[in-house]
Amino acid sequence: MNISKHVDYTSSNPTTTKNEVIDLCQFAKKNKINSVCIGNNYVPLAKQLLADSNVEISTIIGYPLGSIDTKSKVSMAQKAIEEGASEIDMVIDIASLKNKNYNSVLSDINEVKSAIGNKPLKVILEIPELNKNEIVKACEICLDANADYIRTSTGYSKGGATLAAVKIIKKTVRKQIKIDACGDINDFKTAARYIEAGADRVATSSNIDTSLNETERESGKAIFS
Repeated sequence: MNISKHVDYTSSNPTTTKNEVIDLCQFAKKNKINSVCIGNNYVPLAKQLLADSNVEISTIIGYPLGSIDTKSKVSMAQKAIEEGASEIDMVIDIASLKNKNYNSVLSDINEVKSAIGNKPLKVILEIPELNKNEIVKACEICLDANADYIRTSTGYSKGGATLAAVKIIKKTVRKQIKIDACGDINDFKTAARYIEAGADRVATSSNIDTSLNETERESGKAIFS
């Protein structure tokens, strides 16, 4: 299994430095990682660093719990696209979801989706904050909004992706929406298990050890460090 093409190499922590973003982009480029996910303010830098590569650039809006207003999300998303982002990750409005204001949640996603045109939209559920019924309902709303991906979490909350949550999401959306598992995925075996459970991509802040050959990877040795 070639894990690199499934990896979103992420460093969206507010304390991330310019040098850390440079290292992240150089590593992603060298190892042919699928994409990098960085803070809004570093999108222009990432575009410059990755100009001659196939690495996608994504950024999170509405971090950490999706509570900013829709107008601000739309503005942030449009600016990110203009500056070079090729994907947008938006955090679902968790409070509205929990309050069962489902039309508000749907409208929030719809407006961002409309604002970014044909660019992929990943909706982040932040599953550590949700119960099973809320995960299912969020997935149903994402289906109605024609989201491209559902991402499990931002990494902000304690805990991250779980195989159980990925299976719930997969059962709900089937093949209509892709899945991006994020959180506590730090080795080859774990990444492979998430992909086998239905995830199309896995997000990690860990570096890939490219010194391992294909035989070693298939044997289950860790490729993240």
